[in-house]
Formats: sequence, structure tokens, C-alpha cells
Amino acid sequence: MGSDPQYAKYPDLSLAQHIFHLTNPSSSRDTQQMSVTALQNAITEHKMAPLYRHLAHPVDGILNPTGESSAQKPTATGSRKGVSTANLLAGKRASPKVDFPWDEKLYDELTASNEQELKAFKTEEAEAAEKAGETEVQAAKGKRAEFWARVGDKDEAIASFEAVFEKTGVLGTRIDVVLAIIRLGLFFVDKILVKKNVDRAKTLVESGGDWDRRNRLKAYQGLHYLTIRSYSLAAPLLLDSLSTFTSYELCTYSALVVYSVLAGSVSLKRVDFKAKVVDAPEIKAILGDGEEKLSALTGALSAGPGAQDEEMHEVSSATPSTSTAAVNLTMLGQSSSGQPEVEAAIDFSPLAQLVSSLYTGDYRSFFLALAAVEDQFLGQDRYLYEHRGWFVREMRLRGYQQLLQSYRVVGLASMARDFGVSVDFLDRDLAKFIAADRIPCTIDRVNGIIETNRPDDKNKQYNDVVKQGDALITKLQKYGQAVRLRGSERG
Repeated sequence: MGSDPQYAKYPDLSLAQHIFHLTNPSSSRDTQQMSVTALQNAITEHKMAPLYRHLAHPVDGILNPTGESSAQKPTATGSRKGVSTANLLAGKRASPKVDFPWDEKLYDELTASNEQELKAFKTEEAEAAEKAGETEVQAAKGKRAEFWARVGDKDEAIASFEAVFEKTGVLGTRIDVVLAIIRLGLFFVDKILVKKNVDRAKTLVESGGDWDRRNRLKAYQGLHYLTIRSYSLAAPLLLDSLSTFTSYELCTYSALVVYSVLAGSVSLKRVDFKAKVVDAPEIKAILGDGEEKLSALTGALSAGPGAQDEEMHEVSSATPSTSTAAVNLTMLGQSSSGQPEVEAAIDFSPLAQLVSSLYTGDYRSFFLALAAVEDQFLGQDRYLYEHRGWFVREMRLRGYQQLLQSYRVVGLASMARDFGVSVDFLDRDLAKFIAADRIPCTIDRVNGIIETNRPDDKNKQYNDVVKQGDALITKLQKYGQAVRLRGSERG
């Protein structure tokens, strides 16, 4: 199994979600006020002077770009270069609806505390270098790196982690260092840094990483692909992580369920969607009705190509009315030391209705569920918020494609009734997808019908064979000419 993961405590990614809430127009005022309180408590408890300055400083702070909301005027002395100005907010022009005040006295106290800790680390490193061995020196450097990650200084933390990486030869530790750098990139929304280190971690794991770190990296990769809108790549990784998830430093299990279901719903083909989302025991344990949850928890459910293709129950009668928290099936009967003690209760009913209605073809309920999912999940999560418009558009397209592929001619008014929208809206929406060659059909508004243009697969295959054959003949002719030339040269 390998050694226990190191450097997994900091940075705390939940704080990045709180920062996002402050400027998210979709967040309620109560949520924003709770986020302010959580941030203030964390900054005070963990002495996060660099992050506090980055957020609240009247001149440099990203939450106070015009110098407003300052409790005290900042002094010219003692100002330190802030952390990277990466996009932690809900938008480039977003501004908080609640006050996050700057307190110069508090900042000076936090800075003084940070300086004392740094002196202690330097002393420990010097003593370790003089009296102990390389292992103790590396441990002291690791503490310094964790300190910078804890207080929210991205640049210093990365530099310190890189110093640890260069000096250690233990593969497990090197992987843990790279995973810590990935979390720093996720915290400060540095996608280039994340991509670089995900590839780096993958190379390290493939060179001999243990099962636990290999499994953890799968969740990191899936979340990275989610943030760059590669849902087709994210879906298999996130769905596979559900049964073996242990990366609680990355996100909660509830969040992983949401990411997995959304990525699978928008990207998987219908057969895979049924096997990996609709019939998946881990997902049925959360989104299913009472009997399905019990069957999943007891192991009675089986998913995959051999599972029976039963119709799903109506969500309105199957979904509990009360909010529930997700349960990680892999942690049942085990110690809970690796997981958070309490996860916030989440109402998964919109997500359950989205999955159910898409699979059963209840398109009116599907559109209603999609609107609820946008409001409750896409608009409230820092990783999903940026892509919410794209996701809703792609899911509408998926619903249209699923209905139209079963018919040659569909009445425009009939299809509009099925989706619960007006004829004009459906006409405009379909026209965009048709113009982009996303739906092979034409709209006859005069006769009020939609005609699908099914591609002729046999003709397409024939044309492909002809093109590939021509290309192959050309290559063979060039090869023959080259061989003849070389033969003449030898002669």
C-alpha cells in the first residue's frame, strides 16, 4: 500500500469555495455571510497574512479593487508582495455583496506571527543540518513548505515544495509533493500549473507509484479535466473514483458524486450512461429510491452491460423529500479517520430527476430538472460555474438528439409540448444546433415539421474505404519508386 500521504492538509480548498461565494451573484446573502465568517476564522486561526492581504487589502486586495471597505488605512511600511493574482472570484468584474474589511492591526499581528514561525523553521533546519541527517533536514524543509501552503502564499509554497522535491529520492514523497502543488494550482485557479503537474504526477505514478497514490491521482486528473471542460475525459476517471475515493483533501464525497453524475450525463453514450451512471451502485445509493439505496448498501445491486434494463421509477415518488449527505460505500465498516467528520446535507433530488428523466425520455421533467441543477449545483460550485452555460446548452442538445434519432419526421408543436417550451423557442434553439452541424435535420416552419437527415452509414463507410485505399496506393507507389531508385544506385 505504501506510506501514508504527506502534505495533504494544506491548502484548504474549502476556503477557495468560500472566496468564490463572496463574489458569486447566485449565492444567497446568508451563504456569503457564512463564507465571510469562515474566512475570517481561518485567517485568524492559521495566521494567513499573505492570503488576507491578497483578499482584503484596500490597494492590492482582489475583494477591494477600489480601496473600499477598509476598517483602517494601510501604512506604507510592512507591506509585502502579495500572492499570485490568479482568478479566485466568480468573474473578472465580480464584486462582493458583503463587506470583507481590512484591519491593519490584525495584518501586522499575523505577519509578526509568520516571521516567528519562519525563524523557528530556519533554526530547526540549521540544527538538523548540523546534528542530524538528511532525513531530518528534509522534514524541516517540508514543514516550511506546508507553512507557506497553510498561510496562502502560492509562490513561496511552490518554491519550497520544489526544493523538497529536488532533494528527496523517495517516490511516494515526490508524488505527494506534486499533488500538493496541484492543489495550490486548484486553489488559485492556475490551470497551466495544474496541467503541468498532473502530467508530472502521472509520470511518477507510472514509474512505480503505490496503489493508494495511483488511485488518488485518478481523482485529481478527473477534477482537472472538469475545470478545463474536458468532460469526456473527466467522466471515466471521476466515476471510477467513486468506489475507491480517499482524496478528501481534494473535495468531499458529495462533491465527487455531483461531478461524476454531471460529467457522465453530458459525455457518455447511452449504453455507458446506463451502466456507469443510471445503474452504478455508488450512485444508486445516493440518487435512488429507498429500496435501491438499501440494495446498493448491501451489495445486492450489480452494474454493467449484464445488468437488467429496467425502467427507472418516477423521481417524484422515488426521491426522499429530505436532504441527505452522500455516503462513501468504501468507508463503511472502516475507520472514519480519513474522512471529514461531518458533510453538509445536500438535496440530490434535482440531480436524480435529471438522470432519470434523461434516460426514460421524460423531456418536460428533464428541462425542469436541468434548470434546477443549474441553480443548485452549476451556479454554486467554483469548478462548474465557469462552464454552466456550456453544460446547459450541451444537455439541451443531448435531449433533442435523443428524441429526434427515433423519428424521420416530428411535429414542431408536438416536440415543443414534449419539452415544455414554446414553438418559437424550440425553433430558435434547434436552428443554432443545425447551423453548427450538431443535429442532422431541417425545420419546415410552413408545415410545422422537423425532418431528420439520417447519415447513410454504408455510403460513408464506402467513401472512407475509397479514400483510405487511394492514400494507401499513393504511399505504395512512392515506396516502389524509392526502392527502384536505390536499386539503380547499387547497380
